[in-house]
Amino acid sequence: MNHRLKALTDAGVSIWLDDLSRERLETGNLADLVANNHVVGVTSNPSIFQAALADGERYDAQVRELAAEGADVDRATLVITTDDVREACQLMRPVFEATDGVDGRVSIEVSPGLAHDTEQTVAEAAELHKTVGEPNVMIKIPGTEAGWPAITETVAAGISVNVTLIFGLEQYRNVMEAYVSGLEQAADNGHQLADIHSVASFFVSRVDTEIDKRLEATTDGPGTDPALRGKAGVANARLAFQAFEEFFSGERWEALEAKGARKQRPLWASTGVKNPDYDDTMYVVDLVVEDTVNTMPEKTMDAVADHGEVRGDRVRPFYDDAAAHMQALAEAGIDYDDVIAVLIEEGVDKFVVAWDELQTTLAASLEAARA
Repeated sequence: MNHRLKALTDAGVSIWLDDLSRERLETGNLADLVANNHVVGVTSNPSIFQAALADGERYDAQVRELAAEGADVDRATLVITTDDVREACQLMRPVFEATDGVDGRVSIEVSPGLAHDTEQTVAEAAELHKTVGEPNVMIKIPGTEAGWPAITETVAAGISVNVTLIFGLEQYRNVMEAYVSGLEQAADNGHQLADIHSVASFFVSRVDTEIDKRLEATTDGPGTDPALRGKAGVANARLAFQAFEEFFSGERWEALEAKGARKQRPLWASTGVKNPDYDDTMYVVDLVVEDTVNTMPEKTMDAVADHGEVRGDRVRPFYDDAAAHMQALAEAGIDYDDVIAVLIEEGVDKFVVAWDELQTTLAASLEAARA
């Protein structure tokens, strides 16, 4: 057991792996990370599945079987991805049971092309939940405007949700509102609220990437100050946690909590550092606070295990600093709302591209298997 990762866990941060592949499952790699690296959850996304399918010969036999059955590419994609998620759920089941359902979770995302289609998102969320068929699966729904009512409707049906692609504070407040509204409807529908869990995946590193790019294009004024760079991602996330604490309090929440409702924990996503000049553990060690999840690519997890320093709560004591930094960025000409709008659009587009590449690869494999 790595003592640095243990310190992170002891500080109240759940470590989830931001990756899934059949190779990890069949070689015992994922089981090893659970046993030795304090990994208590797994997230997947279209980019992760695209990489797994493109590089993984371990899917070949199943592709041949699906081709022989006459499966089209949509059917093959559903079967292959849900099979991996189901197996990961089964592996994580002891963690799920030991933590009363808080951890031991595995996430699978609705098709990214549905990000602006509420009705189809709800339908696919229900289908994925039924197809995986494990109690510890979480369905990922994007935190787009069309995603908010889909979150509410899915939670109201008793399905646990991982809301993805959250970048902005107002967007995040709408996500929390969607979750709580869903819980209220779930209670009316007769569901046990204690069985419904949710995380809100708040993306970190991409905020720095976009804001740094805008700062670097600045030729005069306060925006030229290099001290402004590389700090917005953490500051934004710290303010998100402040919003989380404010939202999950008061009479409305207490009434739900009395019925067994669980808070929607913030999940720090996009925690791999994009700029090699920055500390490769910053999006982990600078966001340590209890009641959070940090989903990491294995490279980031290894960096934290090697040299990450856990220094207690790095969020609550820094609310004022975070607000001051975001104000300084505004004074330097950074349009926060525009940054968030761009990041949401780019986030959806990147997943759509990855999904299309996955299906193109799989279509070619099915065709070759039929030849």
